[in-house]
Parts: sequence; structure tokens; C-alpha cells
Amino acid sequence: MSLRYLLDENVEPSYKTQLARRNSEIIMWVVGEPSAPPRGTLDPEILLWCEEYGFVVVTNNRASMPGHLRDHINEGRHVPGIFILGKNLSFGQNLEELIFLAEASFDDEYRDQIIHLPHSYSLKLK
Repeated sequence: MSLRYLLDENVEPSYKTQLARRNSEIIMWVVGEPSAPPRGTLDPEILLWCEEYGFVVVTNNRASMPGHLRDHINEGRHVPGIFILGKNLSFGQNLEELIFLAEASFDDEYRDQIIHLPHSYSLKLK
């Protein structure tokens, strides 16, 4: 399993609880937890943290995150990826998608990319 997730502070923290119930091997931290960036950390700083510690950002931020990623890459930096939760997916469908991606992804598969969920073939067919 190659992906580790950081939920930004605008994502429902219960994703972490539900993820642990369904697959306790997937690492998911939440902004504001002791080892994660503190609440109120700006998105560019979140990207720096994720680059340093190897976490994929999970967010609902469709508006400004693409610009932050572009700026980050233009500075010669990289991130393991950014996953934007599907606004037309239920909580459970988004969670299943995160589990699928964590279990099926290769190292650096989503490097410097923004992935809008659903990304898996199975969810797109439903």
C-alpha cells in the first residue's frame, strides 16, 4: 500500500474513523492532529508538508488548489498528489474510492496531479 492521506480541515474528519473501520492499514491523518499541520495552515504550507512527509492531500477545494499546485510545481517542488472528493458521490462512495486508490496505486502514480473522484473505473460505471 503506497498512499497515505492528509485530510484538510474542510473535509469531514469522520472519514478517518470510517476508513479505520474498513481498512486499518491505510494511514490517514487530519489537519489539526498532533503530528499533522495545525488548523489554519494555509494550502501552500500544506503542500510543503505533504511533500516532506509523503502524504496525498484529500480536499474539497476545487477553486484555489489548482493554482497552489501550479505555484508549488513552478518552484521546483513536488507532491504525492491531491485528491478532490466527488461532490456527486456519497460519503461512502468517496470513502470506497479512497480505499480502492490506496490499495491499487503504484508509488508516485499521482505525483503532481489533481485527481477528481471518482477515479476508479468501477465507480464510473455506476
